[in-house]
Amino acid sequence: MNLRPEKRLPLRESIRAYFTTSGHVLWILLAVITLLFTLIIYPNLSVTKFSYRVGDIAEKNIKAPRDFLIQDDAATEASRKLAIRSVLPVYDNNTEMVSRQVANVRSAFSVFRAILTQPPVPPPPQPSAEPGMEPTAAATPLDEVWLRKQEFEDKMGIEVSRGAYQVLETHLFSKTIEDLICRIYTEIMTNGVVANKELLLRQGDRGITLRTVEGKEESIAKNLKAYYGLEQAQTMVRIVADPLFKKEAADVDYTALNLIVDFTQRMLQPNITLNGSETEIRAKRAAEEVKPVLFKVKVGEMILREGERVTELQLVKLQELQLQTRNRHLFSRSIGAAMVTAFFLMIAFLVHYRPKNEGIEDRNKNMFFLATVLITFLFVAKISLSVPGVIGASLEFDIHEISVYFGMPVAAGAMAVCLFMGMEAALFFSIVFAALVTLVFANQFSIFIYIFLSSAMAAFWLKNCRERKVFIKAGAKLGLLNVVLATGVVTYTSDISVEIYLWSALFAFTGGLASGIVTAGIAPLLEMLFDYTTDIKLLELANLDQPILRRLMIEAPGTYNHSVIVGTLADAVASEIGANPLLARVCGYYHDIGKIEKAQYFIENQTEGKNRHDKLAPSMSALILTGHVKAGIEIARQYRLGKPIMDTIQQHHGTSIIEYFYEKAKAQKEDSEETVNPDDFRYPGPKPQTVEAAIVMMSDVLEAATRSLDNPTPARIQGLVQNLINKIFVSGQLDYCEITLKDLHIMAKRFNVVLSGINHHRIKYPEKSGNGQKAKNGDSNRQPSGDAPGPAERDAGEGEGHLKRLGIK
Repeated sequence: MNLRPEKRLPLRESIRAYFTTSGHVLWILLAVITLLFTLIIYPNLSVTKFSYRVGDIAEKNIKAPRDFLIQDDAATEASRKLAIRSVLPVYDNNTEMVSRQVANVRSAFSVFRAILTQPPVPPPPQPSAEPGMEPTAAATPLDEVWLRKQEFEDKMGIEVSRGAYQVLETHLFSKTIEDLICRIYTEIMTNGVVANKELLLRQGDRGITLRTVEGKEESIAKNLKAYYGLEQAQTMVRIVADPLFKKEAADVDYTALNLIVDFTQRMLQPNITLNGSETEIRAKRAAEEVKPVLFKVKVGEMILREGERVTELQLVKLQELQLQTRNRHLFSRSIGAAMVTAFFLMIAFLVHYRPKNEGIEDRNKNMFFLATVLITFLFVAKISLSVPGVIGASLEFDIHEISVYFGMPVAAGAMAVCLFMGMEAALFFSIVFAALVTLVFANQFSIFIYIFLSSAMAAFWLKNCRERKVFIKAGAKLGLLNVVLATGVVTYTSDISVEIYLWSALFAFTGGLASGIVTAGIAPLLEMLFDYTTDIKLLELANLDQPILRRLMIEAPGTYNHSVIVGTLADAVASEIGANPLLARVCGYYHDIGKIEKAQYFIENQTEGKNRHDKLAPSMSALILTGHVKAGIEIARQYRLGKPIMDTIQQHHGTSIIEYFYEKAKAQKEDSEETVNPDDFRYPGPKPQTVEAAIVMMSDVLEAATRSLDNPTPARIQGLVQNLINKIFVSGQLDYCEITLKDLHIMAKRFNVVLSGINHHRIKYPEKSGNGQKAKNGDSNRQPSGDAPGPAERDAGEGEGHLKRLGIK
């Protein structure tokens, strides 16, 4: 029993693994595309049945198919305005202000009255008195009163002049003065003081809603004139004070009476204020509570008669009938549109897209890519619907909306698909995309024709893209084609007008050119996002100055030379059978980069006749040799060479056996009863999955084998090629790639030609002997029978001239 806990992947890696390996991804994508597309076409699901305007002539009679209600907007708006006007303004009554101010006044007077009535405070005792110094006088209450004048002002809430304060001190902060101030202040404030009485009086006889600040009590006040304005309240102080002075202030002089009036006037503040926000909230609530005013249209009622002019009321009835019909059927139309979209995508996938030799990870990635491009450009098409309105609002002249639609760069979607997945996938995408865009444009068949033909030809012109300028060339060609297509569509759907033709041609050409530019812009992003390898990237990797190839040349020169020849062979053979020669060549360059890790363990990099495998067990040697595949994959991932190259590195040996060490291991164990497991000497595979990987496998085997021929004549090379290709075929290494026997026959002929050219015999240039005669048989590799002349026997001047010709001075 395995008691070790299972290692869990991080959440992000788990999600990525699910979406790249799960078979349910296709259903998820189908649901997402269907939902998003239904949201895109949602406003277009209802077909406009009536397009009359006020004053148009009715073309036919229209009767109400059923009873329905119509909202009378004018009456409803009038009711809402009436409800708003019925809301009384809300004023806040600050009742606490009076009691709080009275308490402050009484506190101030009582404190300072107590100070004046208290005995003097004796000075602190002095430890020693110097002769001639007088003792400190005791602090009087009067001094303390003046020292605390600011405290009195703070309690009263007003500034007190020095003269007024002296009057208060003279009257010993009289209780009578205190009572008069409080009574006058309380009487006026209780009546109510408003900040803007003119605004208050505008309410007339309607009255106001008066509520306490806390909002607990609320009442309706109608006698608005009874409230004082601030200036009026200050005037009322003298009026209210006069009778009180006559009755209760006989012992208070005239100066003190003026002080009472002045203090009271300055203490007054508005305690009734308008609460605008609360008034607005109540008005809004009242308007919302008003129910719409409706009138009923009976079934069979004649809404519009043929030949009569459409009135505003009739137009309202038509629009309401259309709106209610649309709302009733909108849900069912949405469900129907979603079902049609889902079935269309499913059938298109099952009929057209049949991936061969494609793993589930590649399939999911391709489907994610197609879904992303499809939804992106459907949104572009949706946004294009609003472009005519924006352009029309910013220009003084009108442009027909169909002319603006021709400027959509929607062909960029098919161009991107062709760039990464080929022409067949792009054609499939064009059909699906054109059909869905047609639904976005309210089932206009002319839009389908235009987008399908434009997208298909755009993909066709980009199918062999190997340079950045091809995008612009394809866009220019597409622009010219769009002009022709737009002319045909305008002729079919619109009134013939020179202005429409010119604008359509301009927008159509711009749309084609913009499609090429957009594709060139998004291609690197999509290539990086979905890990695709385009011919443009392959051309960059085919440069022998790439860092990994230069490293291979320095650290494993034999492997580098072998890889370059394999790439050349693969390129020549791939072009003969319709495979991708560029991909085959680049894969040939990089198929053995894993040998960098242990370069000296491979025969082509060994020097001085030393073979490190002589001291190793055959199983260890096989492990080292097979390890270059895994090392190559890691290096390719590090240098971001792309999935096709990584797959070829993994597959270029297939599951073949390293026969030399396998036979060596069997020979070492002939005398023992142990058997040798051939799987210990087998490459991990898998077998080649693509034609290009199979070509690299055969090029690798044949290039290495021809090096071992002592005399590589064309006949020997032909026999070697035939035997090795037959051996690869019989061993089943080509079972998973689309190579026919005819292809193998063509490939063998091409291998013979190229390998014979690489290993051709060279002319043996003659050498002069010491006496000026040619060597025997003209063989430069042979020496004459006599001793070769030494350096001393050579002419000094001849040797010097020979060195100068080599550039050595």
